[in-house]
Amino acid sequence: MKPEDRRQAIMDILMETGSASVEDLAGRFAVSKMTVHRDLDDLEQAGLLRKVHGGASIQSSPQFESDFRYREKIAAEEKRRLAQHAASLIEPGQIIIIDDGSTAGGVADYLKEIRPLTVITNNLGVINKLATVAGIDVISLGGQYSKKFNGFFGITTEEALRSLRADMAFLSSSAIHGASAFHQDQEVVQTKRQMMQSAARSVLLVDHGKFGKSALHFLTGLDAFGMVLTGAEIEPSFEQGLKEAGIKLHKISGKTAEETR
Repeated sequence: MKPEDRRQAIMDILMETGSASVEDLAGRFAVSKMTVHRDLDDLEQAGLLRKVHGGASIQSSPQFESDFRYREKIAAEEKRRLAQHAASLIEPGQIIIIDDGSTAGGVADYLKEIRPLTVITNNLGVINKLATVAGIDVISLGGQYSKKFNGFFGITTEEALRSLRADMAFLSSSAIHGASAFHQDQEVVQTKRQMMQSAARSVLLVDHGKFGKSALHFLTGLDAFGMVLTGAEIEPSFEQGLKEAGIKLHKISGKTAEETR
């Protein structure tokens, strides 16, 4: 097996399992542990995984965000609920922004019944879903494509956003600590901030598993959002803390939305 094929196969395994040991990978591919270490070093340098003691992981950490394909599998049903509720906030004729996040990106699945709309996005998955839908005008933000995030970032993306104005922006974040949102990647933070500046109102969609976590870069205080949507599974202690901070938190269950003030 060619090294590039083996490294892709390693990533495929990690997408399914989240982590794997060097010993296991060496056995699977019938190569030495040193060869596996070299593969993992190259994949880590590309930002696709992080090496841990005895192996590798694509699970998030304060300095590392997972590949979008792995994130799409986590809390999938909860994210669907959040996206569906977010779409109910949109009115025909509006201009909306959707970021690169796997949670916010799900809003695209519920827009066909709200046409006409204009959707501004740097999310390639959203672009592909909506590009051929009649009644939805898609403004795709250029920039440097990130395979890991399946989106576009950088100076070009931010300059495009500065020239645009929207009614609402739907954003995700990888970590919520206290009443603040954080993210591991500097360019992602800069793009999300510009999206918020370009929209009259911003809504944060974040599954309950993101609370109580932190990441390298501060994104914004949660009070910058018109509302924060999360699942009813959120731990009571986190909910109480946000209530005391005056954050407009909406817990989305299978049937209803409950607001915490």
